[in-house]
Amino acid sequence: MHDLQPLRTLIVDDEPLAVERLQILAARIPALHVVGTASDGAQALRLAEALAPDLLLLDMTMPEIDGLAVARQLAAGASRPVVIFVTAHDQFAVEAFDCDAVDYVLKPVAQDRLTRAVERALARRTSDAPAAPPAEVEPGDWLEEFWVPHRSELIRLAAADIDRIDAERDYVRLHVTDRSYLMLHTIQGLEDRLDPARFIRLHRSTIVRRDRIAGLRHDGLGVWSAELADGSALRIGRTYLPRAKAMAGR
Repeated sequence: MHDLQPLRTLIVDDEPLAVERLQILAARIPALHVVGTASDGAQALRLAEALAPDLLLLDMTMPEIDGLAVARQLAAGASRPVVIFVTAHDQFAVEAFDCDAVDYVLKPVAQDRLTRAVERALARRTSDAPAAPPAEVEPGDWLEEFWVPHRSELIRLAAADIDRIDAERDYVRLHVTDRSYLMLHTIQGLEDRLDPARFIRLHRSTIVRRDRIAGLRHDGLGVWSAELADGSALRIGRTYLPRAKAMAGR
């Protein structure tokens, strides 16, 4: 199906049954050639140096050196393998994105889901433009995409498509037109990662895309609301009122 050589693949997981399952699933995908397996992060780094794999099927949570640390260390090397995170936990999606992982697959891994992830890895390998190396987030390196759990997988949402973000305890809810997605993250953490030229926090529990704000309304007694493009109104928290007025040039 593909003219390119199969992806030399290293499987990394501290659970033997998980490794065995991935070996079985990988054997059914012609685009993969498993060259080794590792049961912890330290072994993964040693084998990656010795075997120079094209792809890592990498568990996220492992003792001592976890999957994120492995991905970051490998990314700093001259030869950077493509990474597909394979994990039972959905709360590390943002961190995985920061590592420039090509996909994030939830356990139990389904055959078709792994196949789709491998297709993305192949597309990454054949892309004319190599992926940018990961780096510590600095001002200006704003989050452009979200990975959010949806049914049995994670999907990517462009930040430009997010209308509003609401805090729900330890989660945030991302609103995209008439749908919403729940993601484990703090609203403060997202505010720090979002471009302030595109998003504004109007309440301790709400961030809004600036172009979704149709106007500001004074409700009396120092209370202001933002009128949104969908016709709804959002009360502006007193702490965030100065920045809202500054947006309106007041």
